[in-house]
Amino acid sequence: MKIGVLALQGAFREHVAMLRGLGVDAVEVRLPEELRAVDGLIIPGGESTTIGKIATQYGLTEPIRELAAQGKPVWGTCAGMIVLAKDVGMRQPLVGVMDVTVKRNAFGRQVDSFETDLNIPAIQNGDPTPFHAIFIRAPLMETVGKNVQVLATLEDGTIVAARQGNLLATSFHPELTQDGRFHKYFLAMSQN
Repeated sequence: MKIGVLALQGAFREHVAMLRGLGVDAVEVRLPEELRAVDGLIIPGGESTTIGKIATQYGLTEPIRELAAQGKPVWGTCAGMIVLAKDVGMRQPLVGVMDVTVKRNAFGRQVDSFETDLNIPAIQNGDPTPFHAIFIRAPLMETVGKNVQVLATLEDGTIVAARQGNLLATSFHPELTQDGRFHKYFLAMSQN
């Protein structure tokens, strides 16, 4: 199995390191032809407008849509979640394949970043240990379509992780932790 990480901007190196630590062949993706060789793709956190603009410039937007349409798993973390969303309430370049409405920088500025423990049954496999989530200028999901499964919420009900078939999105940064359970969950999606 080979997993691509979109390496245009943002926390792509951390995803590659996490995947390699799990024994996975992880490759940095910068060009459309590099997508042909991957079994799944991660769009990392960073700056969603920049990622979208560079992806458009390099001709990656449509090939990523095609990858998703083929049923290959695509996971967006933080800014990557924004890039995957169909609606972000403003004009910006998006892949736009996930039926969610996302609010950018929903929790405030960089100084308002925070960490919290989340109960996420989908990744816990009977292990009651919560997932320690890191939110950095994070977005949130305001609405989800009927085919979207909510995986995690904050205590107030704010949606911070969801799945729609082969699409996965998280408001937070699992790649910045030492906990590989979310990456393992994504890898299991890649094998189905």
